[in-house]
Formats: sequence, structure tokens, C-alpha cells
Amino acid sequence: MPHFSQLLTQSPLLETVIRSAQIVARTDVSVMLTGETGTGKDLMAQAIHYASPRAQRPFIAINCAALPETLVESELFGHKRGAFTGATDDRLGHIRSAHGGTLFLDEIGELPLATQAKLLRFLESGDIIPVGESNPIKVDARVIAATHQDLSQLVRESRFREDLLYRLQVVPMDMPSLRERSGDIDMLLNRFLLHFSGEHQLPLPKPSQEARSALRRHGWPGNVRELRNLCERLVVLFHGRSVELGNLPAEIMRSAPKPSSSTSGHVRGFSLPEEGIDLEWLESDIIRQALDRSRGNKSRAARLLGITRDTLLYRLKKFDLA
Repeated sequence: MPHFSQLLTQSPLLETVIRSAQIVARTDVSVMLTGETGTGKDLMAQAIHYASPRAQRPFIAINCAALPETLVESELFGHKRGAFTGATDDRLGHIRSAHGGTLFLDEIGELPLATQAKLLRFLESGDIIPVGESNPIKVDARVIAATHQDLSQLVRESRFREDLLYRLQVVPMDMPSLRERSGDIDMLLNRFLLHFSGEHQLPLPKPSQEARSALRRHGWPGNVRELRNLCERLVVLFHGRSVELGNLPAEIMRSAPKPSSSTSGHVRGFSLPEEGIDLEWLESDIIRQALDRSRGNKSRAARLLGITRDTLLYRLKKFDLA
């Protein structure tokens, strides 16, 4: 069972989230976990559950994106025998299965609006009404939700209920991407290689310094999950051997440093064009890119730019980007 100790990190960003989660675990408040795919939202949800007074009760994890649209209400709230064609038996439903424990709703932004209304009723009253039933049933389940989407944008597009968003994110927690905690890459690499070496009973592969450098520089769009999958591949294909830069996937090889030198021989990260640049346009364009990459999350955009949130807000106002 996952605990906070399994969320390996030396990153102040993730350490701050973990400290908040440890406090929240002792309560029953709803939690909203946000962040890119593969950042460990499911692992964090489990850690909160197993550090809570509900640890001995069920942890029920549901991927809302995988629920069949025609059966989503039956899957969540259950149904009575004969409620619809094919309902040959009573069905408890995932929410009742989580009674006394924790219900983890991953990809919450994929729930249909009609189901969102029923979920809101449950969060506010603790009551559910299975399909085909007329009387409400009390259920005691703590709800943790997660998404990689910008739910505020979905609210503006009338695809997600604003009242449900407020009810779910009593405590919002943003899981940092692996790019934002690049200092953890070597530690996670070593841990995953050791884990899969033991799981497959194969000798450890040995990444070269050049390969490690490329891994540290890679953007990791799939985050920790992408790194974990790569480590299993390396154990299977290169067990007991050295892993060189050329053995890594092409997209990671492209992350290897390609320094450009000036006439004086020093390494530069950016070359000023002969015709010069419009510095203000360049700055505003980089800020737009950071906002796009962080899906509008200003705190995360500021971290990508290496500035404080207040500084970012000032520059957004300066360039009329707010």
C-alpha cells in the first residue's frame, strides 16, 4: 500500500504538496489533485487514504474517462434489478463500494453533466439514489478527485458545473511535473532500475554519464510514468550492460546538449540575430508559451519561467496578457 515515503523527491515543490497532503489526510475534506498526466496523482490519492483514519476501509479508484456513457450512473450509483434492459441483478455501484473508505475519481472532467449533478447531491447530502430506486441511501465515503484538464476553462465552456468544482476542490493540490523537479531524475532513475531489476531478476543496466545527462535534459511529457516505463525497458533490453546515449529513444537523444560556441570559445544558450530582436515581444511570447504549457495555471507558469507569481502577474499586466 502506497505511503508518502514512496513519493521520492528532493524538490521543494513536491515536498510542499506532500506536507499539505499529510495534514489533509487526517480530515475528511474533499481534495482536488491537478497536474499533467503521469505526475503521480493516483499515488498521492492512495497515500492520503492510507494515512487517514479510513486506511482499513476500501480505496475505490475510478477512471471517469473509461466509464461507458450509457452506464455511467449505474456504475457509480448502482442500480436495481430490472431498472433497464440487461439489469438482471442488483448492482451496488462504486460509491457504495467505497462506504467507510475513499472514492478516487480520476479524470473527473470527463463526467457527463447529468452525472455531475448527482455527484454534487452526494457530496452535499451523503445520499445516493441507485437507478430504478426511489428512496435515497446514505453513504459515507471521502472523495478525492483528479484531472489534467483546466476545469475552470471547462466551466467557462459550460462543460463542468461550477458548484461541483467548488465542492470538490475544498483543498486543491497541484502535482508538479518532472520538468519542474528535474533534480529528482537521477534518484528516480536509480530507484526504478533497481525495482525492475529485482522484479525481472535481471542484472542492473549501467547508464553512462552522457545518457544520464540526456535524461536530465529531456522534457518528460509523460512525467514520472514515462521515466518508469523507460527504466523497465532498459532493464529488459540492456541488463548488465552499459546504456549509451545511442541506446536511448530518439526523442531523448535529441535532448542531449548541443552547445554552440562563439568566436571567443565560450558556450552560449542563445545567439542574438544580426538584425537584433524585439526584446519586449520575445518576453511576452515566452510568457504566453509558459501559460500554454501550464494550461493557464499562473503559479506553474511562474515556476517554468523561474520568477515569482507576483512578478508574473506584473508582467501579464505590463503586456496586457491578463
